[in-house]
Amino acid sequence: MTKRYFGTDGIRGRANRSPMTPEIAMRVGMAVGMSFQRGSYRHRVVVGKDTRLSGYMIENAMVAGFCAAGMDVFLLGPIPTPGVAMLVRSLRADIGVMISASHNPYYDNGIKLFGPDGYKLSDEIESRIEQLLDQDVEIALADADALGRAKRIDGVHDRYIEFAKRTLPRSMSLSGLRIVIDCANGAGYKVAPAALWELGAEVIAINDEPNGLNINENCGSTHPLGLSKKVHELRADVGIALDGDADRVVMVDETGAVIDGDQLMALIAESWHQNGRLAGGGVVATVMSNLGLERYLESLGLSLHRTKVGDRYVVEHMRAHGFNVGGEQSGHVVLSDFSTTGDGLVSALQVLACIKRAGKPASEVCRKFEPVPQLLKNVRFSGGAPLESKLVKSAIEDARARLGKSGRLVIRPSGTEPLIRVMAEADDSTLVEQVVNEIVEVIASTRSAA
Repeated sequence: MTKRYFGTDGIRGRANRSPMTPEIAMRVGMAVGMSFQRGSYRHRVVVGKDTRLSGYMIENAMVAGFCAAGMDVFLLGPIPTPGVAMLVRSLRADIGVMISASHNPYYDNGIKLFGPDGYKLSDEIESRIEQLLDQDVEIALADADALGRAKRIDGVHDRYIEFAKRTLPRSMSLSGLRIVIDCANGAGYKVAPAALWELGAEVIAINDEPNGLNINENCGSTHPLGLSKKVHELRADVGIALDGDADRVVMVDETGAVIDGDQLMALIAESWHQNGRLAGGGVVATVMSNLGLERYLESLGLSLHRTKVGDRYVVEHMRAHGFNVGGEQSGHVVLSDFSTTGDGLVSALQVLACIKRAGKPASEVCRKFEPVPQLLKNVRFSGGAPLESKLVKSAIEDARARLGKSGRLVIRPSGTEPLIRVMAEADDSTLVEQVVNEIVEVIASTRSAA
C-alpha cells in the first residue's frame, strides 16, 4: 500500500504546509498515542527536537495530540535523534518522537517515531497509523479524567553525554587530539563538543549557535567545505561534521580531505574484525555505497550486504541477520552494540579511538580504499511518474548494458524530496559521467514534455 504521509524516514515536508501542519501533527499524536497504549498503566512518550523554528509549533501540536490520547509527555528539548532512541528505553517510554528534518534546510521539518525498544517503526506499523489518521480518531480519545500530562525533563544532555562516553573503553582518552567539530547549528550543538572535551580532547566548535533559521545552512555533514578549511587553518588533527539531528557524521582528516560514511564503516569494521568483535561476517549498507567498499571488505574476507536506501532498512537487515556494523555513504553509521539508530557522535568516537591507538595521522588511518568513480545527480520533478516513461526505461536499459558487470547503476525517487536520484559507478570515470548525464537529460526532457 502506498503511504500518504510516511516516507523513508518518517513524515517530512515544508513547515506549516501539508503534511507538516499543526493539525496533522496533532492527529499524528492522537493516532500514535492510541496505537501504543497497552494495559491500564500510565503510558508515556518522550519528545525531542532539533533547533528549527518550526519545532515549537510541531512540538506543541503533538503534545496536544498525545495528551488527548491519554499519554503523559516527557519533553526533552533539542537533543540528537540517537538521544531520543536511547531515552525511550532508559525512561521506559512507550513511544519516542524526534521532530526533525535531519539534513534538510530550516524551512522543512519532520516527525521520526521510535517504538519502546528504541527502533524506528516498521512499514506495517506506519501503515496502521496512517489508517488511523484518515479516520475519526476523536471517538476513541481519552475521557476527561484520563488525559495526559506534559513536563520538561532535566538532565537529558548529561544522560546522553555519559552514554556516548561509555561506548569507549574506560581507559581511552582523547588527550593530544585537536578536534574541530561542526555542529550544523543543530541538535548536537551542546552535547557533542561537551563529550569530546570531557574525554580529554582540545575542542574547537563551529556552527554551534542555532537561531532557528540557520540549521544545516552551508555547514554540517552535507556541506563539509567550511570544516575542511577550519581544520587546515587551525592545524587540527581531525574534523567532525554532524547533520541537523546528529544521527549522521562525516569527518575530515588533517589535510582537509573528507572521509565519508563508506570509509568510516570500512575502518570500524576492520578494527572490530581484528578485535574479534565484528558480528555477521561483514557490513550492511545501501545500494548507494561505493563499489570500492565492497571490494575492500572482500579483501578482508568480509561481505557487504546491500539494502534499499534508508537507515532503518539497514537496521532491519542487521537485526534479522546478526550484523553489528552498518550504515550509509552519507554518514548514517549504525553500531548496534551501542545504539538502535545512526549516531554521529558515537561513530566519530570509534574512529577517534582508532586514530589514537594507531598513533598515526587521520589521513593514514581513515583512508582504507580508493573509491570507484561514482557520480550522483538529482532531477527535480513535480507530479507524474517519470520513471514509467518508455524513453527513460530504454535509456536505463542501455546504460546498464554499457556499464556491464564491472559497474553499477541506481535510479530511485527520493523518499524525502520530489527528486529522481541517478547514480552510476565504474572504473571508467568518463563512462560514468556519460551514462549519468544521458539519463538525466532524458528524465528532464520527459518532465518538460509533461
